[in-house]
Amino acid sequence: MNRTVFITGASAGFGAACARLFAARGDRLVLAARREEPLLALRDELARQTAVHPVILDVRRRKSVQESVEGLPAEFADVEILVNNAGLALGLEPAHETDLDDWDAMVDTNIKGLLYCTRFLLPGMVARNRGHIVNIGSTAGAWPYPGGNVYGGTKAFVEQFSRNLRADLLGKQVRVTCLAPGMAETEFSMVRFKGDAEKAAQVYAGTEALTAEDIAGIVAWTTDLPPHVNVNALEVMSINQSWGPLAVHRRGTTSP
Repeated sequence: MNRTVFITGASAGFGAACARLFAARGDRLVLAARREEPLLALRDELARQTAVHPVILDVRRRKSVQESVEGLPAEFADVEILVNNAGLALGLEPAHETDLDDWDAMVDTNIKGLLYCTRFLLPGMVARNRGHIVNIGSTAGAWPYPGGNVYGGTKAFVEQFSRNLRADLLGKQVRVTCLAPGMAETEFSMVRFKGDAEKAAQVYAGTEALTAEDIAGIVAWTTDLPPHVNVNALEVMSINQSWGPLAVHRRGTTSP
């Protein structure tokens, strides 16, 4: 393929799976993540297949994002595909009990981080009149669940922002896709429950969730389509997941 692909949240989960798949196709990789050790290990793994430029980056830091993009080596500067994957959920408490720091972290990462990466990489795509932005949303952006309050709100933003990007880019050869996965077995729940392995395991117990490789395959498929074909939005769940039943509060009880 020989494209340049910029992936955020690249050290694990969807990001690492996307990196491995794009590397197998011969694409150059800019891999951005906060955690240095797993990022550099991934760099070393994939450097046998393709050119890799690791960036230790917290997408919440606007200046850091700008400096990372502007400082890309010439070989990696013409980014053709941006996979806005960095994101997280924290906590599952109801809105009146949640930790405001968790809300801030989700807004800063899932919304602001995505905005910063998009804003600093998009002008180059427009100038070259080619490119593809793949934003990783979530089914939580469309379908609510108890405790999903701000996480779901941030992913709804991702979906609507993706639509508006498409509107802004009409007439340009720059594609935008919002991919909304359902339950997937990655580090997601470990992060949500702040390292509580038992709680995280309960999320996936007795079922078969999506895998990081499933999502990477879909990301790659959207970018491999003919240049005039744009997948606007795509929602995907495991066959073992569906929408929940109607929640009804019974009078005289304290829970639905």
